Amino acid sequence: MARLLLGVTGGIAAYKAVHLVRLATGAGHAVRVLQTPASQRFVAPETFRAITGAPVLVDEWQPDPLRGAFPGDPVPAHEPISHLAVVEAADAYVVAPATANTIAALAQGRADNLVTSAYLAADGPVLVAPAMNHRMWHHPATARNVAQLTQDGATIVPPGSGRLASIGESGDGRLAEPEQLLAAIEAALGRGRDLAGVRLLVSAGGTREPIDAVRYVGNRSSGRMGYAVAARAAARGAEVIVVAANVALPDPPGARVVRVGTAEELRQACGSAFAEADVLVMAAAVADFRPADPAGGKIKKDGREGLTIELESTVDVLRELSAARRPGQTLIGFAAEHGEGALEHARGKLRRKGLDGVVLNDVSQPGIAFDATDNAVTIVTAEDERVVARAAKEQIADAILDRVLELRAAAS
Repeated sequence: MARLLLGVTGGIAAYKAVHLVRLATGAGHAVRVLQTPASQRFVAPETFRAITGAPVLVDEWQPDPLRGAFPGDPVPAHEPISHLAVVEAADAYVVAPATANTIAALAQGRADNLVTSAYLAADGPVLVAPAMNHRMWHHPATARNVAQLTQDGATIVPPGSGRLASIGESGDGRLAEPEQLLAAIEAALGRGRDLAGVRLLVSAGGTREPIDAVRYVGNRSSGRMGYAVAARAAARGAEVIVVAANVALPDPPGARVVRVGTAEELRQACGSAFAEADVLVMAAAVADFRPADPAGGKIKKDGREGLTIELESTVDVLRELSAARRPGQTLIGFAAEHGEGALEHARGKLRRKGLDGVVLNDVSQPGIAFDATDNAVTIVTAEDERVVARAAKEQIADAILDRVLELRAAAS
C-alpha cells in the first residue's frame, strides 16, 4: 500500500478530509497530514493525529517526532528538514480541500505555508481537489490557475455539484466525495486497476417482506459491507452493478445502483444482471421467509390480544443463480452466523450452493455486527480458510476482492 501525504487547507470542506483519511487508512495506506493555520478553524490537528497515528505538521519550523517517516516505517537516525523529508517519503501528495487562495498560491509557485511548500518539493503524483463557492470556482482567475496547475502536471479532481456552505446556495464547487478522491489517488499511483474489464454484480442491504401496508419482516443489515465491496471494486477498475435492498447510504462512486425492497424484487434484479456478470458477490441479507398473505391495508389492533402470521419460504436466490452459472463466473456468498459452529455452517453453504467462496461474518463478536464500520471475516473456499482480522470494511472488501482475483486466476 502507499504512503499518502494530505494537505488540508482552510475551507468548510475540511471535514471531508477526515473521512478521506479514514477511508485511506482503512484501505491499508499510511497517511500523514499537513494543515494550514486556517484549516485548524474547521478541524483540529488532534482529529487527524488520532486517525493516522502520526503527528500533524502545521508550521515549517515545527519539529516532526517521526522525522519525516510514515506510520509503520522506521524513524531516521538523523534529524532531516522534516517538512521536506515527509514529502520525499510520500508516494503521492494530495491537497484536499484546495481553496481558491491555495490554488492561486500553487499556480504562482508561492511557498507561504507548509502545504504550498510541500507542493513545490513533491516529485511524485500531485492531486489537487478544489472546494469553494460556485462563483469563485467559475471566476476567470480560478480557471487560469487551475489550467496552470494542470499544465504543471497536477491532477485536478473536479468538484461536484450540490448544496454549498452558504445557506440556500447550491451549484458546483463542492469538494469531491472522499470515495471519489481515494479512487483518483489510487488511479494516479497506477494501483487499483487490477479489476479492469471485470463485470461485478453485488447485492447489499436487507430485504423487507410486508406484513401489511406499514409493517414488514426484515433484518438489521445496513448494506455497508456490500457497498464497501462495490466502491473498492469500482476504484480498482471493475464495472459494477449494485442491487441494493433498503440501503440508506450514499451510492458507491462509480457503481450503478438498482434499488429493490423484497426478496422477490432482489431475485428479479439479480437474475436480470447475472448473465452478463463475471463475478457475483452476494452480500445482501435476503429473507428466508415472508408473510404468506400480507394485508393490503394496515392491520388494526382493535382489541386484538395477539396476531398470528403464517410465513412461507422465499426462493433461495443464491442457489438459483448458482444453478444458472456459466463457465468463467465466480460466485461469492456471505454467511452471517452467531457463535459456535459458524465455520461449519459456512463450509456447508459453500458445498450446498456450489459457490467459489463464502465470507463468514460471526456477528456474535462485539463491534463488527450490523451497521458497524469495522468487520472481521473468514473467507472460506474449497482450498482453505483465510482469516481477515478486524479492520475497516473497505479493507475487508479489498481482501475479498484479492481472493476473487486469485480464484479466477486459478480457474483460468
